[in-house]
Formats: sequence, structure tokens, C-alpha cells
Amino acid sequence: MDCNLKGLCLPLAMDVRDLEKLDRIVQRSRPLHAGDYLYHTGDSFRSIYAVRSGSLKTYLVDEDGVEQVTGFYLPGEVVGFDGIGTHVHGCNVVALETASVCELPFDRLEELTLAIPSLQHHFFQLMGKQIESDHRMMLTLSKKNAEGRIATLLLSLSARYGRRNLSPNAMRLPMSRMDIGNYLGLTIETVSRTLSRLHREQVIQVDGREIVILDHDRLNALCHTHA
Repeated sequence: MDCNLKGLCLPLAMDVRDLEKLDRIVQRSRPLHAGDYLYHTGDSFRSIYAVRSGSLKTYLVDEDGVEQVTGFYLPGEVVGFDGIGTHVHGCNVVALETASVCELPFDRLEELTLAIPSLQHHFFQLMGKQIESDHRMMLTLSKKNAEGRIATLLLSLSARYGRRNLSPNAMRLPMSRMDIGNYLGLTIETVSRTLSRLHREQVIQVDGREIVILDHDRLNALCHTHA
């Protein structure tokens, strides 16, 4: 595979011949543009998807039609596990910006993981990490104030950018202030005020969606501040 992100979504130790087998089942579809959907709630589950470029947002809609953002996915991350248990997708996935994905048809992936144990183990690890991430976010929303919630998100993004060999300090937020607020259970006004306050206190530098982390220690401390 010619993707420089394969070390994030695939096992690093995979044999070249096994990689070639995997490459044969990967489907690379046309790019998604901002607002395009990868899949909707209720769509039949057929594949999981590795983000190749750009970013995606997952969200649910309740009985009253209210949207709840449930996650953001960056290059090298995998989305689509929500459909494995029920054979239908349980959330909506939409592109936040121009994005491309590698589609892995699940029936063919299942066959391949039986022949390549390291691949099966890796995808179990990816599912486990996603569950752990969901649990951490539930803890964040239940115990932390606005600064703690935003600090947690910024440090999470910092670590994820770092895994892509990008700067863990300077990043461009692909999501809007409204999406951040929805995800963290905050109003858009609270998100904007909190980012501005952290900017004034020289914890971060903010210029629109461009964020530079100036004080990781302070952000870490805010993550442990309860409401």
C-alpha cells in the first residue's frame, strides 16, 4: 500500500505479501466534499472506512430531531464499527471538509483476518480504543467544567496530530465552534468565551480555527478540574 498513514490504521508488522492481499480488497471511492455523507443511520452495514485525508463527523438525531455530535475522525482513523453488531449503521457520518476514505468491505475483511491473525488482533484493538475513547468522553462530560472539557478535546487532538507525525502544538480545527459545543455539551458562546480566555491567559493562541498550544501543563491541569 502506498499510503503514508497505514501505520496508524494497519499493523506495522504486517508482511508485505499480507499487505498486498489487503490492498486488493481496499476500495478507494471518489472524494467527499464538505457536507457529503459517507453513510446514514439505518443504512445497511457493508464496510468499515479508514480516513485517508480530511475529517469526518459522526452524529445521532433524537426523536425530536435534535442533533448530537458523537465524534470526529482524522486521517489514519477508522469509522464504521457501529454497524457490526446489528448489520445496520447506528449513526450518521458526514465530511467536515474535502475528505477521502479507504473502504474495506467487511465480508472480505473477515475472510482476510482469519488468514492473518495480526490483522484481526489489530482491528480488535481499534474497536477497544474506540470504546475507551467513548468512556473517557462520558467522564469528561459528567465531571469537568467548560475549560476542562475544551482542554480535554485540545489535548486529544494534539495527541492524534502527533501520531500522524504532525506538530502536536499547532493545529487547525476541522470542526466549527457549534460542533465543538454540541460534542462537549456547551453553548457556542461558552466555547468562544473559553477559547478567548485561554488565549488571554497564554495557554493557547487562537486565530479562527488555527490553534497553537503554548502551555501543555496548564491544559493538563484543567483536564483534572471538576465542575
